[in-house]
Amino acid sequence: MTDVTLNSLKGFLGLCGRAGQTVLGQDACVEAVRGETAAVVLMDEDSAPTTRKRFTDSCASHRVPLYSVPAGLIAQALGRDGRMTVVVKRGRMATKLKDLLKDERPVAGTETGTNDSQGGF
Repeated sequence: MTDVTLNSLKGFLGLCGRAGQTVLGQDACVEAVRGETAAVVLMDEDSAPTTRKRFTDSCASHRVPLYSVPAGLIAQALGRDGRMTVVVKRGRMATKLKDLLKDERPVAGTETGTNDSQGGF
Protein backbone atom coordinates (compact mmCIF):
# COMPACT_ATOMS: atom_id res chain seq x y z
CA MET A 1 0.00 0.00 0.00
CA THR A 2 1.15 3.49 -0.70
CA ASP A 3 1.64 6.03 2.07
CA VAL A 4 -1.32 8.05 0.80
CA THR A 5 -3.57 4.97 0.91
CA LEU A 6 -2.34 4.08 4.40
CA ASN A 7 -3.01 7.57 5.75
CA SER A 8 -6.46 7.66 4.17
CA LEU A 9 -7.22 4.18 5.48
CA LYS A 10 -6.10 5.04 9.00
CA GLY A 11 -8.18 8.21 9.14
CA PHE A 12 -11.27 6.61 7.64
CA LEU A 13 -11.01 3.53 9.86
CA GLY A 14 -10.94 5.84 12.90
CA LEU A 15 -14.07 7.56 11.59
CA CYS A 16 -15.79 4.18 11.14
CA GLY A 17 -14.93 3.31 14.73
CA ARG A 18 -16.35 6.57 16.09
CA ALA A 19 -19.51 6.03 14.02
CA GLY A 20 -20.04 2.58 15.53
CA GLN A 21 -19.57 0.80 12.21
CA THR A 22 -16.83 -1.57 13.36
CA VAL A 23 -16.69 -4.91 15.13
CA LEU A 24 -13.60 -5.70 17.21
CA GLY A 25 -12.26 -8.92 18.68
CA GLN A 26 -11.46 -12.14 16.90
CA ASP A 27 -14.58 -14.10 17.87
CA ALA A 28 -16.94 -11.18 17.24
CA CYS A 29 -15.35 -10.54 13.84
CA VAL A 30 -15.72 -14.18 12.78
CA GLU A 31 -19.36 -14.13 13.90
CA ALA A 32 -19.95 -10.96 11.85
CA VAL A 33 -18.50 -12.67 8.78
CA ARG A 34 -20.58 -15.80 9.33
CA GLY A 35 -23.68 -13.76 10.13
CA GLU A 36 -23.21 -11.82 6.88
CA THR A 37 -23.11 -8.41 8.54
CA ALA A 38 -19.45 -7.87 7.58
CA ALA A 39 -18.56 -5.99 4.42
CA VAL A 40 -14.76 -5.80 4.81
CA VAL A 41 -12.27 -7.42 7.18
CA LEU A 42 -8.87 -5.89 7.95
CA MET A 43 -6.18 -7.95 9.64
CA ASP A 44 -2.79 -6.93 11.02
CA GLU A 45 0.08 -8.47 9.07
CA ASP A 46 1.63 -9.61 12.38
CA SER A 47 -1.40 -11.75 13.29
CA ALA A 48 -0.71 -15.30 14.44
CA PRO A 49 -0.79 -18.01 11.75
CA THR A 50 -3.84 -19.64 13.34
CA THR A 51 -5.69 -16.31 13.28
CA ARG A 52 -4.71 -15.75 9.66
CA LYS A 53 -6.00 -19.19 8.69
CA ARG A 54 -9.23 -18.74 10.60
CA PHE A 55 -10.02 -15.46 8.87
CA THR A 56 -8.79 -16.56 5.45
CA ASP A 57 -11.04 -19.61 5.51
CA SER A 58 -14.05 -17.77 6.93
CA CYS A 59 -13.78 -14.84 4.52
CA ALA A 60 -13.22 -17.09 1.52
CA SER A 61 -16.26 -19.24 2.26
CA HIS A 62 -18.53 -16.24 2.90
CA ARG A 63 -17.07 -14.07 0.10
CA VAL A 64 -16.04 -11.20 2.35
CA PRO A 65 -12.87 -9.38 1.26
CA LEU A 66 -9.98 -9.72 3.73
CA TYR A 67 -7.12 -7.25 3.54
CA SER A 68 -3.78 -7.39 5.33
CA VAL A 69 -2.64 -4.07 6.77
CA PRO A 70 0.71 -3.00 8.27
CA ALA A 71 1.45 -3.90 11.87
CA GLY A 72 -0.19 -1.59 14.39
CA LEU A 73 -2.39 0.31 11.93
CA ILE A 74 -5.70 -1.00 13.30
CA ALA A 75 -4.78 -0.33 16.93
CA GLN A 76 -3.50 3.14 16.10
CA ALA A 77 -6.48 4.09 13.92
CA LEU A 78 -9.01 2.99 16.53
CA GLY A 79 -7.02 4.14 19.55
CA ARG A 80 -7.26 0.70 21.15
CA ASP A 81 -4.03 -1.15 21.86
CA GLY A 82 -3.72 -4.78 20.88
CA ARG A 83 -6.42 -4.79 18.20
CA MET A 84 -5.36 -6.91 15.26
CA THR A 85 -8.62 -7.54 13.39
CA VAL A 86 -11.56 -5.33 12.58
CA VAL A 87 -14.75 -5.75 10.60
CA VAL A 88 -16.48 -2.84 8.95
CA LYS A 89 -20.23 -3.45 8.82
CA ARG A 90 -22.22 -3.28 5.61
CA GLY A 91 -23.37 0.17 4.57
CA ARG A 92 -22.15 3.39 3.04
CA MET A 93 -18.98 3.54 5.11
CA ALA A 94 -18.01 0.05 3.96
CA THR A 95 -18.62 1.11 0.36
CA LYS A 96 -16.28 4.07 0.82
CA LEU A 97 -13.67 1.82 2.46
CA LYS A 98 -13.83 -0.58 -0.48
CA ASP A 99 -13.30 2.40 -2.76
CA LEU A 100 -10.18 3.37 -0.79
CA LEU A 101 -8.88 -0.19 -1.17
CA LYS A 102 -9.85 -0.65 -4.83
CA ASP A 103 -6.21 -0.84 -5.98
CA GLU A 104 -5.28 -3.41 -3.32
CA ARG A 105 -5.65 -7.13 -3.72
CA PRO A 106 -7.58 -8.93 -0.97
CA VAL A 107 -5.88 -11.82 0.83
CA ALA A 108 -9.13 -13.81 0.71
CA GLY A 109 -12.79 -13.41 -0.15
CA THR A 110 -14.20 -11.56 -3.09
CA GLU A 111 -16.04 -8.31 -3.54
CA THR A 112 -18.03 -9.53 -6.52
CA GLY A 113 -18.34 -12.76 -8.41
CA THR A 114 -15.88 -11.68 -11.11
CA ASN A 115 -13.60 -14.21 -12.81
CA ASP A 116 -15.86 -17.12 -11.88
CA SER A 117 -15.80 -18.33 -15.48
CA GLN A 118 -12.02 -18.79 -15.44
CA GLY A 119 -12.24 -21.71 -13.02
CA GLY A 120 -9.02 -21.09 -11.13
CA PHE A 121 -6.59 -18.61 -9.72
